Order: sequence, then structure tokens, then C-alpha cells
Amino acid sequence: MEVAVLISGGLGTRLRPVTYEIPKPLIPVQGCTLTELILDVLKENGIRRVYMSIGYMADRIMGYFGDGKRFGVDMHYLVEDRELGTGGWMKLIDPKPFGDFVVLNGDNLLDVDFEEMHQVHIRNQALITIALTEVEDVSSRGVVRLEGDRIAEFVEKPKPEEAPSDLINSGYYIFSSAVFDVLPEGKSFMLEHHLFPKVAGMGKLCGYTCGGQWFDTGTFDRWRDVIFQWRKL
Repeated sequence: MEVAVLISGGLGTRLRPVTYEIPKPLIPVQGCTLTELILDVLKENGIRRVYMSIGYMADRIMGYFGDGKRFGVDMHYLVEDRELGTGGWMKLIDPKPFGDFVVLNGDNLLDVDFEEMHQVHIRNQALITIALTEVEDVSSRGVVRLEGDRIAEFVEKPKPEEAPSDLINSGYYIFSSAVFDVLPEGKSFMLEHHLFPKVAGMGKLCGYTCGGQWFDTGTFDRWRDVIFQWRKL
């Protein structure tokens, strides 16, 4: 795989007032921006062509990263003129040359071997494979029920004794370009609510359990954890 899409169009509301001044992709972590750490993960996996889906403070983000060359990547932009959800970028891109490609939430960091994950994707002839990570507290998140490698369903915030697993969506994915044939109607949609359940119903949504570091920077406490605990690759 040679291509990645980085979903970075959100407002970062839970990090306000910081994100009134700084778009979330540019928040500082360990002497650089959050996005630069994500780019390090991609480069470690041999991925150099990156599309950023952006909206809020798009000019600031494009001004910082430019064509990506000083960061070791070939950067392209999918600019949303309004909020399109986590899936709207799929209506702004031509997937035909891609084959299988990586998709990442721009506020998550995961130490993952995409080549190993890709083998799971190929073996199961999946349309989408989600990197899964273990959490201690399942009651605050949606967890997955697996049947082999296939994701049968997501169970939202279960009681610990009723949880089908301790695995959650890490926000890192592999997509096959064929998934563009089954997109929901409309320009705006959410991957988690409108596409993943549809693909799961087709038996084409798979999970790859990843034991590497995982951080979600969605809140101030989690941002602090990344600053102190993320191990640079």
C-alpha cells in the first residue's frame, strides 16, 4: 500500500479554547505537531502519499504542511466547504488508482504494522479492516463482537460483565477501493454509523487486533497522556 487518507476536518471542540487558535492537526506534541507523529507512523510503514481531509482552519493547515516534502511525504488536500462527517471525504476523491489504502483518524496515534494488517485484510477479502485495540474500561466506549476475524457488530458502552470483548475501534483502517461502490447516499455521512454497519452486514468488515501503543487525543487528559507517554518511532 502506498496511499493514506488522514481525516482531519474536525473542529476539536473538546480542546477549546486551544482550538480556537490552533487547528487540532497542529497541536504540539513532543516538540512537533500531532500530525507529524502520525506521518512518522505512515513513513515507518512505507507510505509516502498522503491525502488530508480538512475543513476547519484549512488555510493554516495547508500553509504549515504545503506539498509535504519537508516532512518526507507527498501531501494532497481534500478541502470540505462544510462539515461532512467522518465519511464525507469519500465523495471528494477518485479511488480508482489506489487499490487498497490506509485511512486514519487525525486525532489518534497507533503503533501498527500495516503490512501484517493488510495480510488479514486480503485473507478475508474484506472491504474494510479496522485495527482494534484493547481497553480496560469498556463501559465508556463501543466494543466489537468478533466472529473469527469478521466484525459482527459494535456494542455501545456495555456493562463490563456483558461486553463481548475488550476491543475497540482504534481509528486506523484499511479500505479496498471497491467499498466506494457501496457508499451511503448524500454528500455527508459518518463512517461509524452509516458505512461500517452496512459493510458488516455484507460480511466484509474485519478486525485486526493490534498490541501497539494507542492514544486518542480527544480531550485535555488524553492529550497530556500522549505528550508524556508516546514513544516516537
